[in-house]
Amino acid sequence: MATNREEEDFIGPLRRILIAVLVLLLTGAFLFWRIDSPRAERMRALFIDRFVPTFDWAMVPVTKTLDMIEGFQSYNRIYEQNQELRRELRRVESWEEAAVQLEQQNAKLRALNNLRLDPKLTSVSGVVLADSGSPFHQSVLLNIGSRDGIVDGWAAVDGLGLVGRIAGVGETTSRLLLLTDSSSRIPVTIMPAGQRAIVSGDNSRFPPIDFLVSPELVRPGDRVVSSGDGGVFPGGLPVGEVMETRDGRLRVRLKADYEQLDFVRVLRSHPKERVESAGDLILPEEPVQPPEPEAPAEEATAGGGDG
Repeated sequence: MATNREEEDFIGPLRRILIAVLVLLLTGAFLFWRIDSPRAERMRALFIDRFVPTFDWAMVPVTKTLDMIEGFQSYNRIYEQNQELRRELRRVESWEEAAVQLEQQNAKLRALNNLRLDPKLTSVSGVVLADSGSPFHQSVLLNIGSRDGIVDGWAAVDGLGLVGRIAGVGETTSRLLLLTDSSSRIPVTIMPAGQRAIVSGDNSRFPPIDFLVSPELVRPGDRVVSSGDGGVFPGGLPVGEVMETRDGRLRVRLKADYEQLDFVRVLRSHPKERVESAGDLILPEEPVQPPEPEAPAEEATAGGGDG
């Protein structure tokens, strides 16, 4: 313990002396360096030429440190630019996705307008709001209703073919029952054979063909259109084409794109005029005049005798 105290007593004053000497040297060097005299200037130049070149090794750590600091600052700037470019890329991708969606919607609307229908048929375009499809029910909700003139039972098409019929109308919305629903039944004509049949929905993507009189006249790939029988659907609407399953049953590959059903056209289908009476279809027969009765023979003879 005594030795440690003696060392501390010795080191403390020595440290103070060294610090004082160092401060004096630095102060003297500072004052010497600030002296404005030609002789002092020559001495400073000689000192720099003599000692500064030999201190290159001492400047290496300082130079490396400065390079590291500059590199870190440059890396920080590059990192910030990279983050800004990433944010800009995300914004561009979001705009690109919106542009692709708008392009798809425009393509669907163009296809919807280019679908060839009877010029006499007028339509109301609507947007699909929600899909209420399930394994037991296939329908969608539209943003048009009775205020738009929608009537229960009207047919609806997309840009490719028949989609279904209106089955429930509200003030501003309506429900569209798809052809694939199990309660859907539509009369069709299979071309070119002209066979009449019924397409019955069974909640599958390919509804079967029922009540076909001559199946041997129908081939896979034949065109299926609505027949208009019963006045439910207008005739000639494209439905799909015939396909044959592995079990030999005929089904319909629907033309309508149910996976991307965004817009539909509801066709105004006015019922045909019913004939209640014959009217002017059958012309009335002209009344037949009865023949005039002939005069008796005796009267004729008597008349002749009087003469």
